[in-house]
Amino acid sequence: MNIKAFIFDMDGVITDTVPYHYESWKRLSEEENIPFTKEDNEQLLGRSRLDSLRIFLKGKKITPHREAEMLEKKNQYFHELIKNLNEQDLIPGIKDLLLAIRKLGLKLSVASSSKNAKFIISKLGIAHLFDCIIDGNLVTKAKPEPELFLKTADCIAVSPCNCIVVEDSAAGVEAALRANMKVIGIGPEERVGKATFRYNNIKEINLTEILHANQN
Repeated sequence: MNIKAFIFDMDGVITDTVPYHYESWKRLSEEENIPFTKEDNEQLLGRSRLDSLRIFLKGKKITPHREAEMLEKKNQYFHELIKNLNEQDLIPGIKDLLLAIRKLGLKLSVASSSKNAKFIISKLGIAHLFDCIIDGNLVTKAKPEPELFLKTADCIAVSPCNCIVVEDSAAGVEAALRANMKVIGIGPEERVGKATFRYNNIKEINLTEILHANQN
């Protein structure tokens, strides 16, 4: 089962928007008088907007209309914070990795739960490197459901078993495995330990090691 395509999560893998998400949720939490910490923010990583809001609310029930209002406000705050994103905001080592994969003739895609993924990838100046970008606007089931990755494989016309996903969240690793894909986990063992390969950061990824392992 040779690898024919690499599928990249965005947040925490291509760029780090986690601080911007935290600041926008924090601003909303202060307005709504809901306690919110960086540890709380960790629980939202890889989740859909609606799932994130419901975790953020900590059991507080509100109407769908109110949910929509709060999500719109949070997204507005987030856009204010990321308006000046550029290539300098790429995760160290990611552009070299993308170019190396391209040089090998393999397909490249982004699969992100973020509905802002296309905007962010464009701001980072790397949209031309990808064959496909699938974001939260195109799926109905969030990670750990495999829909996001299966739609991405379909978009690039590559069988799931020939795809390898680069992820930094537990939910993302689980979703990729459920899609019958290999996974490169970025981060600590306790978070991404179920991945096929694990590295502490993007710079450590060894393409030769990965591709050789999948030829055996």
